[in-house]
Amino acid sequence: MEETLKILVVDDDEVDRIAIRSALTTAGVQMQLSEVGNGNDAFSVLSVTAYDCVFLDYSLPDRDALTLIQQLGSSEIKVPLVVLTGQGDEQITLQLLKAGATDYLSKSRISPETLSQVLRNVIRIYRAEMQVDLANQQLRETHEQLICQNQELERQQQQIQMQNFKLLEASRLKSLFLATISHELRTPMNAIIGFSQILLRPKFGQLTRQQADMVERILNNGKHLLMLLNEVLDFSKLEGGGLDLKAERFDISKVINLVVSEMRSLADAKNLSLLVQTDLQNPLVFNDPVRVKQILINLLSNAIKFTESGEIWVEVKELPENRVVIIVQDTGIGIAPRDFKHIFEAFRQVDQTITRKYPGTGLGLAIIDSLVRMMGGKIFLESKLGVGSMFKIELPRQIRLPTVAGHAPASQLDNDNEDFFCPAKNPHQSSSQSRKAPIEYPKFKNYFQKN
Repeated sequence: MEETLKILVVDDDEVDRIAIRSALTTAGVQMQLSEVGNGNDAFSVLSVTAYDCVFLDYSLPDRDALTLIQQLGSSEIKVPLVVLTGQGDEQITLQLLKAGATDYLSKSRISPETLSQVLRNVIRIYRAEMQVDLANQQLRETHEQLICQNQELERQQQQIQMQNFKLLEASRLKSLFLATISHELRTPMNAIIGFSQILLRPKFGQLTRQQADMVERILNNGKHLLMLLNEVLDFSKLEGGGLDLKAERFDISKVINLVVSEMRSLADAKNLSLLVQTDLQNPLVFNDPVRVKQILINLLSNAIKFTESGEIWVEVKELPENRVVIIVQDTGIGIAPRDFKHIFEAFRQVDQTITRKYPGTGLGLAIIDSLVRMMGGKIFLESKLGVGSMFKIELPRQIRLPTVAGHAPASQLDNDNEDFFCPAKNPHQSSSQSRKAPIEYPKFKNYFQKN
């Protein structure tokens, strides 16, 4: 062996100690040899000095090898032990190995070759065991660290759950507050609008031009504020799941023409052309006409608001699988692709500054998104900055509200073999996925094909 080994021989017989020393020297073992003659001295030496191997005589004057090995084990003193047995001691070797001995050797077999081979094997086994012990210790430490980390994660998870509960409660209270305050403000606002309209009627007295202008401003601002309050109220109902669809059979083309007629004055005020085209073989649908009208009003309001010059087109046509599509296209300022995924979020506007050019609550598209989802429909958007925007709303021709006590809904469309189910209540989802998709638009001009 190239390395110098520290070896301890524990034997009360000097002849045996000489035999071991001679055999190791003849075998060419580089060593630093120490010798003691009893178990007590052996324990004292091993308590303060680390040895690479110990040759231990089984029979010692003060104790046997088994007792010494057990004492070393209880003191957590680990060292490679080779027990030297005499004639008739072989039967106890199993006990010695179980107690902690690494190997055993009969004194009658001591020779340079045998002793050298046993020494090599014992050291190799001991070092392998130490590596296993080290790996096990590292595993135990890692396991303990994982337990601590899991406990910390559980604590953090409990904190997160508590925070979520608080956030949910805060959101519920916020929705309740918005609904309450919006409802309470609508009553005096309706009174302001009503009295303003009365003051403008000639039979209640002639106003001067300046007075009439002031009353008209009060009326217009009151209507605008009422519209904002209605948006907040609708959003709070949608967010809280308190808005119901009231479906009935109606002519969707009539609703669209009615909305276009109502919005035409706003388009005329900005010198915008407002065109409408209906291409439906069967204009009857089963849906909520008030909410369909609300969707179209919001889309047209945005189109007029964000279009300074040019045209706005509205088209409704049939799609396969018993669906209809409403398309609103404008030549407005357009939307950047990076903003597509955000514009359907509540209170989100492309320009978030207080000095923004275009006013509003930022709830219009969020309300449209929620209503379309409730109806089982989809929204698609195509837009280009400086060119314009196109919104396409695909809706099932017929929605079916939840049945009560197993009864089917009272109203259904004739010749309709396919049912479309959508929940009557659907919590608003603030995170909206991107809705950019190619749109087939053959009837009107498509500005998105330019450049």
